[in-house]
Amino acid sequence: MRVERAASRYACLPPPPTQVAPCEEQQNLTKTSKALTAALPTLILAACAPDRPVDSGLSSTGGAPAPPSWIWSDVTADDQELSFEKTFQLAEAPSDAVLIGTCDNRMDVLINGQRVGSHDRWEELVAWDVSDLLAPGENTLEVGARNESGPGGLVLQLDLGGGRSVVTDASWRVAPARSSSESGVQVLGRVGEGGLPWSPRITLDSFARGANGISRGETGAPQAPRLAKDLTLLPGFEAELLYTVPGGSQGSWVSLTSDPQGRLYASDERDRGLYRITPAQVGDPAATTVVERVPVDLSGAQGLCWAFDSLYVNVSGKGLWRVQDTDSDDQLDGAEHLIEIADSGEHGPHAIVPTEDGQGLYFIGGNHTRPPQFDGSRAPSNWGEDLLLPRQWDPSGHARGRLAPGGWIARCEPDGTNVEIVSNGYRNQYDIALSPEGELFTYDADMEWDLGLPWYRPTRICHATSGSEFGWRSGTGKWPAYYEDSLPATLDIGPGSPTGLLFGTGLAFPDRYQRALFALDWTFGTIYAVHLQPAGASYTATKEEFVWAKPLALTDATVGVDGALYFAVGGRGTQSALYRVRYTGSASTAAAGPANADASSAARELRRSLEAFHGRIDPEALDAAWPALSSDDRFVRFAARIAVENQPAETWRARALMESDLRAAIEALLALARQGSASDLSSIVGALGRIDAGALDEPWLLAALRTYAVAFARQGEPAEADRERILAQLEPLLPSSSTAVNTELVRLLVYLDSTKVVAQTLELIRSGEGEGLPEWADLIARNDTYGRPIAKMLADMPPVQGIAYAFLLRNATRGWTLPLRKQYFEFFVSASTHPGGNSYAKFLENMRDDAAAELSPADERSLAPLLGQSLVAALPADVTPPVGPGRQWTLDEAIATVGRELVARDFAAGQNLYHATACSMCHRFDGQGGAMGPDLTTVANNFSLPDLLEAIVEPSKVISDQYGSHTVVADDGRIAVGILVEDVDKVTVYPRALSAPPVEFERAEIASIEESSVSQMPQGLVDRLNPEELKDLVAYLMSGGDPKSELFQAPAGGGSD
Repeated sequence: MRVERAASRYACLPPPPTQVAPCEEQQNLTKTSKALTAALPTLILAACAPDRPVDSGLSSTGGAPAPPSWIWSDVTADDQELSFEKTFQLAEAPSDAVLIGTCDNRMDVLINGQRVGSHDRWEELVAWDVSDLLAPGENTLEVGARNESGPGGLVLQLDLGGGRSVVTDASWRVAPARSSSESGVQVLGRVGEGGLPWSPRITLDSFARGANGISRGETGAPQAPRLAKDLTLLPGFEAELLYTVPGGSQGSWVSLTSDPQGRLYASDERDRGLYRITPAQVGDPAATTVVERVPVDLSGAQGLCWAFDSLYVNVSGKGLWRVQDTDSDDQLDGAEHLIEIADSGEHGPHAIVPTEDGQGLYFIGGNHTRPPQFDGSRAPSNWGEDLLLPRQWDPSGHARGRLAPGGWIARCEPDGTNVEIVSNGYRNQYDIALSPEGELFTYDADMEWDLGLPWYRPTRICHATSGSEFGWRSGTGKWPAYYEDSLPATLDIGPGSPTGLLFGTGLAFPDRYQRALFALDWTFGTIYAVHLQPAGASYTATKEEFVWAKPLALTDATVGVDGALYFAVGGRGTQSALYRVRYTGSASTAAAGPANADASSAARELRRSLEAFHGRIDPEALDAAWPALSSDDRFVRFAARIAVENQPAETWRARALMESDLRAAIEALLALARQGSASDLSSIVGALGRIDAGALDEPWLLAALRTYAVAFARQGEPAEADRERILAQLEPLLPSSSTAVNTELVRLLVYLDSTKVVAQTLELIRSGEGEGLPEWADLIARNDTYGRPIAKMLADMPPVQGIAYAFLLRNATRGWTLPLRKQYFEFFVSASTHPGGNSYAKFLENMRDDAAAELSPADERSLAPLLGQSLVAALPADVTPPVGPGRQWTLDEAIATVGRELVARDFAAGQNLYHATACSMCHRFDGQGGAMGPDLTTVANNFSLPDLLEAIVEPSKVISDQYGSHTVVADDGRIAVGILVEDVDKVTVYPRALSAPPVEFERAEIASIEESSVSQMPQGLVDRLNPEELKDLVAYLMSGGDPKSELFQAPAGGGSD
């Protein structure tokens, strides 16, 4: 018998009782005996083993630990010295223990008689790693405390891991120094409570963040919610700060989702893992937010989604994963790799959402992410650049060589099979959202370096319909919104950095906000409520600022089962936190019903019926779609054309060439230009030539001009006779009353070698035709930090349309005279006096260089004074070096120096130091400076003071992939480390040393290119600064370049101390 064998191994126990015949009482005894038998090995070990220590005397042993309290003796006096003590038992020594706290005014800390450290700044927490000082059994924590004047207080938390902790509370003992007469302590109140003199500086938030680079254990302690007073919200709404993320252990959260049980899930941007969050229950004053790590080896997810009883995770550099609870213990413990996506970074794989039919998933990637292996595409996948004239890549190297389809949206089954491309042509759409009606939307990014240039496209809300194309192409190649083979945005928002996007479905908000689309902007710390209005087969929209603050580096948001809006802040290593927004006003929050039918419902139904033919061959598609090719509704005719393009071209080629309806003919010929072959070119231009272009209204004339351009871009140059006929058709149309038409006419006429286009276009430039403020210009009115560099540009607006014409004319080879050449090159000098984005002046120089390459030697000599002028604004020449004396700044010293007295600073000194420390060599600020690093003008919107100082003092700690360095090794052994600028056939490396020249490599001679873990920004750039100079520099950065900032004003009642 098993029991007999067990007993024979442990002689100290008696044998089990003898079995007897069963009766009712005996059967009950037998059940008890079986239960004891099952537990017997454990009981035997416990009986025979020596005494072992157990955890006792702890403030918490798991679950939600109590927050620390401020304690002191019941008597407070000046120059008072006290000795505090706490004894506790540990079953085993912890592998990771952190002690954090402070004292008013000084404390000396010992554990088990060994000195831990001292601290004398009550307004700042200090933290120590005390893992090596604790032991199994009894441990004693002692504090020698001194109060110099005023109130005295001590607060400590010893985090032992696993939810175990010791905090200052009523269990501590206190005695006067050098006295054995100890007594109980007086508890003054919990950390952060109102009425305590320390609460304005020391909060639960402070404990969560940690101090001097040390934070609490991996799970972090639960945190009580507190009112988020720094946020600005619409009337009737209230925000709470639920959880401040300990960055050292849990990283910086960039994605968020929720499950049906009301838990949230978040991912660190790098390697700190996935986390499950149980938010503090609304209305429970004792409730806390509890965070626990998900026990799977995944992190760096910029997309999370709970669907099909699983957590889907889109991991940078890996792709789509499914995480499940494999043993029904309510813990996600099994990860399955579904779809490989090798590309990574901030323009890598992003969001995931369930499809409108509840049968699959949508997932997305930015423009640096190649589409995964796919089984189908809603639109034909022969994506092209479709640029008629040569492109210029970004002069600073961003996205060089990146080609169509750009950013994409795909669909798959819950198990990752049957991948289908749904939409494309985005720059970097971070998130997607489905409306209650099943319409898919996204929020696409701008390229801020293009500000002031004709190819700048603002951040925008896009209606991502089936097969849609939104025209992102790298460098100067971005398609205008009017291109017929793309779709326009629903709403142009303006400069920014889009992150999260979600509809208000499920929110306990008033009806207007339940139907709103919430769009998060990382750069400017704003959540927009976007209100959609049906318009034909799509929508128009307006926006309002729903939540904003500075800093508020928004990353993602989700709707909780409690009807609240949850959002996270963080990214690029900044301090991360979780917030909750609730409606507390008087308006009804009853669930919004289905949207009523409207005048546009039929158009949307027609569009959806046409989209049913996307991605497949169907004999009924042509007859269903053909009548809609001539629709005035752009989304309807786009859906119709994609349905046609999905059918074999031989089944509709003749019908397109013979179509008598002019509008249907243009759309059908565009389809043939995209899906036909070079043998179709003459037929296409012949059919277009029979159209009376002058009789077309603007949208259809633009469509006809675009069809010409696509046909030439895809199928080649026209025959000479065709070229002459097209010139005769188009030259009389220039100039037009439409700026867009003029632009496309100039493009085509330059391509076709018109002799008239140069003089006509220069006259358009001279007249200022088409110049004015962009539609998003009113966006800057909300706050000065948002608008300062943009407002300066709008107040001195570059000649955007003139630059568009000049860009096209750089390729013109006929019709030039020396006076026209002079007028042309003078335009670049004039344009360079206006402000613009990082790449503005460099693009102007590159355009000028392209045009100058076509000059004859005589013309080049005549124009030399114009060609030799720099178009890049010079940095100040009167910069003075720092006074010093400097020091080797550490992060702790910098925070302690700057964080205490950043008032009444010197703007001029800070501005001078920005240049003297070489910041301006790589960073643009307030419209000036280099472009090798990020623009710092709006740094105060995203970075707290500690975050900013960390980026300055420890630049290699967090490196954005947009500005990371690389090591290039050539076949001959040459090595260069620095910022990479890639061209088609060569690679240029800009070394970290500012004085070092760039190093060029032919692509064919490169042996390897690897990412560097060292920042391009050198360490120690501020080590020449004394404390006052460091404060002035940081104040200048935090001000956004505004000399009227409060950072430069004397405090009320006097100057700085």
